[in-house]
Amino acid sequence: MADFEKQMIQLGIVGSGKIVQDFLPILSNFDAIEKTAICGTARSAEKVKKMVSEYGFESVFFDYDAFLESDVNVVYVAVPNHLHFEFSRKALEKGKNVIVEKPFVSNGKEAKILEALANKKHRFLFEAINNQYLPNYEAVKRLLPKLGRLKLIQCNYSQLSSRYAAFCKGEILPAFDKNCSGGALMDLNMYNLHYVVGLFGAPKHFDYMANVERAIDTSGVLTLDYGNFKCICSGAKDSDSPGFVLIQGEKGYILQKSPANLCEHIEYHLQGDLNGVIDENRYKHRMEHEFVAMFHIIRSGDAALGVDKLNHSVLVSEIQTVARKQAGIIFPSDAM
Repeated sequence: MADFEKQMIQLGIVGSGKIVQDFLPILSNFDAIEKTAICGTARSAEKVKKMVSEYGFESVFFDYDAFLESDVNVVYVAVPNHLHFEFSRKALEKGKNVIVEKPFVSNGKEAKILEALANKKHRFLFEAINNQYLPNYEAVKRLLPKLGRLKLIQCNYSQLSSRYAAFCKGEILPAFDKNCSGGALMDLNMYNLHYVVGLFGAPKHFDYMANVERAIDTSGVLTLDYGNFKCICSGAKDSDSPGFVLIQGEKGYILQKSPANLCEHIEYHLQGDLNGVIDENRYKHRMEHEFVAMFHIIRSGDAALGVDKLNHSVLVSEIQTVARKQAGIIFPSDAM
């Protein structure tokens, strides 16, 4: 990888939706950023101009090709799911490092294409999946051996979508649109899948059973068989539930009383009354850890760690592709 250690991050943000609006308040927290640019669409011009005024972007674009001709060296792709592949591909072709929002891309084929391109161009390619960078998640990894032989893992991230009522009336918004790579597995349950795969790697077998309406999964259960232990990942956009992660072993259990994307309030209960609570996350904002880590990897040129993170995202993408096809959910990009 190119050595960015003495270079500052010249960040270009593509998109102006909810996730970008969530990210912008912490933009000034990153010392590594020297220059910033934002690229939006003509339709979002007023919103983008307001962001420029509030957060002090040095450059603003409404044409993606022109944006890629600028001196940005890291592109943060935060556009709708089905556009992740093409926007990331173009940025890599121009020699930019890329951070793309979750879900990485629509399917495993797209993931492998981007992986090959990033390697060819000697550039970093990250999926912005926050739980993989949280200190509390790393603490869970360290605790696992204390549980003895694992038996059951349960993850539940369910949240009634504000768009579900409209969906039930026939108004198909991107969150529930197969043409936009929507659905519960690609959204909330994706955090569960990343959480489990990040701890245990590839399962021996997996199945996805989903509640399907209008050709999209509004909720579903993904089961992963690791041989000696089993995992259940539940995700719903059509109903509510407290979010949690529960890891059970012969010698105790770990209970996370928050969804898989937050890794907050983690309790461990071991035999011999060895109990405790983990709270090692340093930043309040759920996205800050991941961007601090990704910027550091880029600037230090840590190719091995970058490849490790990319391999993880490719594996998760390959699993979700097979899983949703098991439930009969097919995206237009699957036929390409």
